[in-house]
Amino acid sequence: MISYLAVAIDKPNNPKGYVNPQLLITPADLHALIPQVRDTANPKHPVILDLRRPDQFANGHIPGAAHLDLYGISLIDTDEAPLRAFLWIIEHLLGTRGVNLDRPVIVYDDTVGDRVARAFYFLEYFGHKQARVLDGGFAAWTRAGFEVETRADAPVDTEWAGERHNEILATRHDVLERLGTPNTVIVDARSDAEYCGTMVRAKRVGAIPHAVHLEWVKNLDANGEFKPASELRAMYEAAGITPDREVVSYCQGGYRAAHTYLALRLLGYSRLRNYVGSWREWGNRTDTPIETPTQAGKAS
Repeated sequence: MISYLAVAIDKPNNPKGYVNPQLLITPADLHALIPQVRDTANPKHPVILDLRRPDQFANGHIPGAAHLDLYGISLIDTDEAPLRAFLWIIEHLLGTRGVNLDRPVIVYDDTVGDRVARAFYFLEYFGHKQARVLDGGFAAWTRAGFEVETRADAPVDTEWAGERHNEILATRHDVLERLGTPNTVIVDARSDAEYCGTMVRAKRVGAIPHAVHLEWVKNLDANGEFKPASELRAMYEAAGITPDREVVSYCQGGYRAAHTYLALRLLGYSRLRNYVGSWREWGNRTDTPIETPTQAGKAS
């Protein structure tokens, strides 16, 4: 169970019917927080993190936001030593952007993309109870007509020390232990081409055996915002991804898998793991089993 993550920052409106609506924030609600973000004399002031590319941030960002690009910081070996080093890097980078356990953290991307979902996942992995994602991202912010700025104040480092919650992380060893077990469902969040092996991104192509293929982009509507809970729930349950089962998601490097994690968190699923090594690890090894789907959702 991950009840430690159920603490709400406030009581947000919930028109989409989520079990955990406090994980998202609307542009209007974020706009109302900007004066508090600017109040850096308050040690508990909110922190806004922009997960987009550096050039996008430089061309305009939400007022008070700090830039954090985690793209490319990935893991190819989930054994204990490399995993520990990888997590230290993420933890350190969050601290350099002013993150600590006392400050609410709002993260955003162009839309609700895989970059922002991954940042949110790591915040929860390190035990942050006040992490929120801007629903619709920077596109929703500008669509609402709110101001942007190009100036950027340097964030002040914190002595950030997270509280690791390994129950929401999967290594390849965790995945191997769960293959074929009825109480666990493995979700492949990659594209059809990656799943079927027509797009090659590792030494081997294919999928983890018995994985359910459900591409991450299906979580979003045409505006890049999360679909309502009723639509998400129907989609996942139709694929056999139900709340009574443990769900382990994977993709190429744990980014899109984090998006699946976030979608299911919104729905109130309580047993979730992100396989942070994902296909970049699994597909580049020779000692992990694979299957070769012939079309999306069909393995041979």
